Amino acid sequence: MVAAALKLGEQKGEKMGLPCEKDTDDQSAQINLESKGATKDSGHTPSSEGPPGVNQETPVNTEGTQKKQAPKAKTPAKRRRKEIVSQTPPQHDNSAASDTSELTSSGRPKRRAAKVALDYLHNLAKDLGAPSESSMKDTSKSGEVDGTDQKKKTPRRRGVKRKIPDYESDLDDDEDFSPGKNEEAESEDEEEDSEPDLSLNVERRLSRPPRGNYQCLLPNGLANNVMEPVWNCFSRTKKFRDENFSPWVFPEWIPFAKDWHFLSNSEAEKYLPQEKESASFTFTRESIKGQIKLQTVKSVCVLISHHSERWDALFFVGGPVRSLEWCPCPDGAATRQYAAIYCHKGMDDEHKINKLHTGPVLLQLWEIGDLQCKSRPSTAPHLAYALAIDYGCIWNIRWCPAGVWELPSTSRKAPQMPRLGVLAAAFSNGRIGVYSLPHPEALAAHHQSKGETSQAPLICRVKKVLTLEMGSNQADHKGQSGLCFAMDWLHVKPHNLLAAGFYDGLVGLWDLASKSTLLKVRSPDGGVSLYPYHCFHAHDENIRTLCWCRASSNLLVTVGDDRMAKMWDVRKTYMPLLAVKRCLSPEVYWPLFWSGILMAQECCFATFGQHGVHYFDSGYLGIKPYFVCPRKATVWSLTLSDWIHTFAVADNGGDCLFSLLPEIDVDPNTIRRRRYSVYRTDMIQFEPGQRPGDEEQEEEEVKNAASNPRKEPLSYKGAIRKYYLHFHDLDLGSYAKSENRPMMKHLHQHEVKGVAKVDQMPLSALYKVRFNPNMDAYNWILSGGQSGLVRVNCARGLSCSVMLKQLREAQAQFSAMFQSQEPDDSATAVRHSTAATVQVH
Repeated sequence: MVAAALKLGEQKGEKMGLPCEKDTDDQSAQINLESKGATKDSGHTPSSEGPPGVNQETPVNTEGTQKKQAPKAKTPAKRRRKEIVSQTPPQHDNSAASDTSELTSSGRPKRRAAKVALDYLHNLAKDLGAPSESSMKDTSKSGEVDGTDQKKKTPRRRGVKRKIPDYESDLDDDEDFSPGKNEEAESEDEEEDSEPDLSLNVERRLSRPPRGNYQCLLPNGLANNVMEPVWNCFSRTKKFRDENFSPWVFPEWIPFAKDWHFLSNSEAEKYLPQEKESASFTFTRESIKGQIKLQTVKSVCVLISHHSERWDALFFVGGPVRSLEWCPCPDGAATRQYAAIYCHKGMDDEHKINKLHTGPVLLQLWEIGDLQCKSRPSTAPHLAYALAIDYGCIWNIRWCPAGVWELPSTSRKAPQMPRLGVLAAAFSNGRIGVYSLPHPEALAAHHQSKGETSQAPLICRVKKVLTLEMGSNQADHKGQSGLCFAMDWLHVKPHNLLAAGFYDGLVGLWDLASKSTLLKVRSPDGGVSLYPYHCFHAHDENIRTLCWCRASSNLLVTVGDDRMAKMWDVRKTYMPLLAVKRCLSPEVYWPLFWSGILMAQECCFATFGQHGVHYFDSGYLGIKPYFVCPRKATVWSLTLSDWIHTFAVADNGGDCLFSLLPEIDVDPNTIRRRRYSVYRTDMIQFEPGQRPGDEEQEEEEVKNAASNPRKEPLSYKGAIRKYYLHFHDLDLGSYAKSENRPMMKHLHQHEVKGVAKVDQMPLSALYKVRFNPNMDAYNWILSGGQSGLVRVNCARGLSCSVMLKQLREAQAQFSAMFQSQEPDDSATAVRHSTAATVQVH
């Protein structure tokens, strides 16, 4: 049998042109005769043996099959096997002899065709090359020892797997495959021989960058690979805004002085917030030592803190902050920054979301100051002016993203005034009002021109330029859709679309530039009303929030109380593009360079350990849901700065923090989550004699608290008599060794674990946080909550020389292009817009 296999192998070698030794013919013949004798004794033919792939009907096999089977010999098979092994010359490989000795219980030899072919190739390789030291040692051993060693060294070649080299090993340790060496563990499940391609592993290892290289710490304490996404997003955002933002829109909406009426102190009293004094509070700033000194604010318009080293500021607006937005301005304008803020009149006001209501409220416009990303503000925040509104609470406000700001020094013919921006506000009467706001300097000049005494701040009643309503001009909707809690302005040019979501689950789309007489009509009170050009039913319950895609005018995402988040194509609203059901979400945001949404979560319906901010991809990149930021309390507000690719959150526990987002070209689930605290707010109980006020009243409250220590105050008055607010600020100028800082340790330890006191009045809760959208002040953060205290913080550590260079170039470009230019007079456009309306009675 073995001789047949060797003879066939030699024939194959001659056909392939391989040389063979002639002096081994006699030895092969002797082995052939012995193998034939053993075959006759066993009574089996060797036709079943042979190298794989060789035709079995060979002359040798035919001759073997034609022979008659001899009777079984009385000599045991083990004795014959020893005789065959002893007759085999020791200088040749005895793997074939050992193969014949492997018999089954019935005396039939085992099938080892693959081993025979491998042994033949091994012998042929040794004959062609010079003998190695290992081969000389092997040939000097006896045949029996060689046979036993061959069994140990040569494993079964069926389904052998090579060990994949570790990525940490060196390239010099790799060895080529040779047939005679020991292999790793073998697999019996595979039916065919397989050898993994190691070239792929080597290529992957070569493509992997060495550890520790290409990383260095920057002056802000962060590595360059962490700041690289920030640099890239800054330049890409500037390019995107240049291409997709309109320089000038809505020229007919210019503020007219005759539409602004100033209120006296007695007239403005009913619009002012009821609370005249803030809760007691104190500060603890990192690396700044000082005594804990309690402070309060006595007036709604008084600045309380503007620290010289940390650039942070704090002011009191008089009530719980529910809406807050920065006023956008052109890139490189380097002007004063403004913010529109709305707060409830009373600290304990309650409102029903399923009923419409009206009432006097105040919309405040604050001048935050000359904010720069790398310099301390030169002016302190103050209230510029306020709008007296009689349409009820303001649940949401939005500025037109671009194209409406002009220089304060723009000269216009009276009664026109330079325009600061266009603002949309969603009222509790189910309607949306659009206002054209002037610069505070122009309004103050108009007030002085009327000969009235100077009043600071100015409180005015103004006429709306447009009112957005549901329904049509042929049928009065009568507020059937309910309250409007969600609203967003289109972010790409021509900025003419506004989307709003209502309590009954309807979404309305308005074209603010429409001239259609069917959509744009004049109301009996002299104002202009606009009806939506398209409505669709998005959710079964109230729509909490919605957001336009930052890079498209066709994509919209809505989130409702039915725990569904849906992405829509506004051209085909019969079916959503994507629907995700997770939990209640107070706010959603669509990043500019990501193909998905960031969702904040409430505590209810959230999986334990998975509560916080999540990212859901639209399906374009196929990224799995990404857990961006874990939080313990409800995340009420979420904002993102496209300039620095960073988002900030504000939660019910009083924490304000921001997190750096990774690049979208890699799977974010494999990237470390980097988040840093802006400040933390704690409610600390007063010690005896610490609270300012009447001592007799304090003693009485102490006795009441001692009688029932577990009872928590449920009103604002009771909470401020028992607790004061303690703000812990992080040094945002440097993030070096942030893991070892006490504030960061507290953040990581308590962001998931801890106790949430749901029966306590949320005096420290934060309801709104916003990143500044302007290029000149991209790292400034504005936040406010239940206490009515609004804080301004600067993450100045996120600035670098590359970004400052682009900022200086933008400022130079703005000065060269817009300093000497003025927008065209739009009186003709206003008359054309008025003529295109229809009187409705």
